[in-house]
Amino acid sequence: MRPSEAEVRVHTLKTIDTVWDAVERGEKRFEVRKNDRFFQRGDIVRLSKVDRDGYYITPPGKMFGTIDLDFKIGWTLQGGQFGIEPGYIVFQLEPCEAMS
Repeated sequence: MRPSEAEVRVHTLKTIDTVWDAVERGEKRFEVRKNDRFFQRGDIVRLSKVDRDGYYITPPGKMFGTIDLDFKIGWTLQGGQFGIEPGYIVFQLEPCEAMS
C-alpha cells in the first residue's frame, strides 16, 4: 500500500563511518539503497554512523546514543533503468531541519 503524500516517514539507515564522513563533509549527496522500504521523495532519512562491523558509533564522551545526520529525500531514480539493478533506488540527499 502506498503511503499518502502528506505522510512523511523517517527511515533510519546504518551508514559505514567512511561513507558517513563523506556525507557530513558534503562530498556525497546521494544514496544507493535496496528499495525495501518504499523510499519516497519528501521522506526523511536518518543516517546513523556505524563501524565496518555494523556497530553504532556513540558520540564522544557518551555511553549510549548514536551519531546521526538527517536529510530529506529529493530526486529519485528507481532501479531497472540506466544500469541500476531492479529493486534498488538512487536518491538525492537534501538538507532538512534536524529532528529529535
